Amino acid sequence: MNKVKALVSGVALSVALATSAMAAGVELNASSTGLALQGYDPVAYFTVGEPTPGNWKITASHNDAMYRFASEENKAEFEKNPEAYLPAYGGYCAFGAAMGFKFDGDPTLWKIVDDKLYLNLAKDIQTRWEGDIPGFIEKADVNWDDIADKDPAALQAQ
Repeated sequence: MNKVKALVSGVALSVALATSAMAAGVELNASSTGLALQGYDPVAYFTVGEPTPGNWKITASHNDAMYRFASEENKAEFEKNPEAYLPAYGGYCAFGAAMGFKFDGDPTLWKIVDDKLYLNLAKDIQTRWEGDIPGFIEKADVNWDDIADKDPAALQAQ
């Protein structure tokens, strides 16, 4: 287990340094400007089946975050039921949440499981997560109760 934590921590540190503009948000992974999913359209994962950049002119706010959409139709769908399209664990890495950490989720490394969008940190992390999706989701769901309100950096310091 320590090898996994070391791998996750190492990858996360390099990503964190590369994305130092990320806010120290708690329950939601958004940029310092409040942009969620790095501007990708949350509805498109479900309708188009791939990450689709949103248009900066088509936006909606939800839980203090700004979401962009590829079309007015996607925005309308989101506004009808935002919870159906929001990524699990506030957009943080699903594998990281299973390990008790909060690392940036990459919107291009995703999977929909049981109608829920999950993001992961890096391709190798996604591959590892896909090895036991139900088990990692179960662990992440339990951990999320404890880590949702904690600062990501504070979790790494433990």
